[in-house]
Amino acid sequence: MRIEVPSKEYLSELSKRLSKAGIMNKPKEELDWEINHMISLRKKFNELKNLKIESILERLSQFENVYSEIMGKLRTRELNLEEISDEPLVIEVLEALVENNCVEFSDDGKIKLLRDVPLEELEIELSVPADEVLEDLENLERVGGKLVTEVKLLKRYYVEIMEVELEAIQRALDIAEEYVDEEALLESAIAGIAKSALSQLILSLVKDIRKKDELIDLLLSSEPIEIGGEHGDLRIYFEEEALEDLLKELQTLGYLKVKGNRIWFY
Repeated sequence: MRIEVPSKEYLSELSKRLSKAGIMNKPKEELDWEINHMISLRKKFNELKNLKIESILERLSQFENVYSEIMGKLRTRELNLEEISDEPLVIEVLEALVENNCVEFSDDGKIKLLRDVPLEELEIELSVPADEVLEDLENLERVGGKLVTEVKLLKRYYVEIMEVELEAIQRALDIAEEYVDEEALLESAIAGIAKSALSQLILSLVKDIRKKDELIDLLLSSEPIEIGGEHGDLRIYFEEEALEDLLKELQTLGYLKVKGNRIWFY
């Protein structure tokens, strides 16, 4: 089970706390790519609104809220850059205002209103995920929409939990609550439960099966492994190479000994 954290600092802190709690773990850093396929449209706000596409209308509503907040302030005074959030949508609204010659940035770091263009007449570039507008792709292409693929190079930070006992996994998740968001924690919890269940199944089978190839064949023929729960079931799928890696991990943790095709308890 791996727990993803948002920064290198969190990676170090979480790994140390887990080690202090007696939970075997391994901090990892990986270079990764994030790829998003977007549909981009450059039109006046009102023209985009008239397309009546749900995803676009939702995006326009968010844009309008930020636009109203910024313009409400600019109509009464100049703004300092320090007052402006660096949220992507805020930057997007400011870029649109600059491109429409509505504002200018002075050398002393202030934003000044040059002309007050009605929102409906403001030309903006709007991007929405392609998978949200699949049914409308042809219509969007006809009105000038184009596919834009965004590629982002980033670092990911993980703490690999080197435990298979459910109790240890639960303690690791409890500690990690301070370092990750709820969604990431839930994914880690599901992965941890699945890994623990599969490991326990392997250990129970090794009591009677002492050949690695027979064990793997039996597991593959039993796929998926299903665990019943109060609110739903968990189905565990796996590949042969993944089983090989799990056996190596169980050996590292001192549960099993694997040599050639032979397998037995320590």
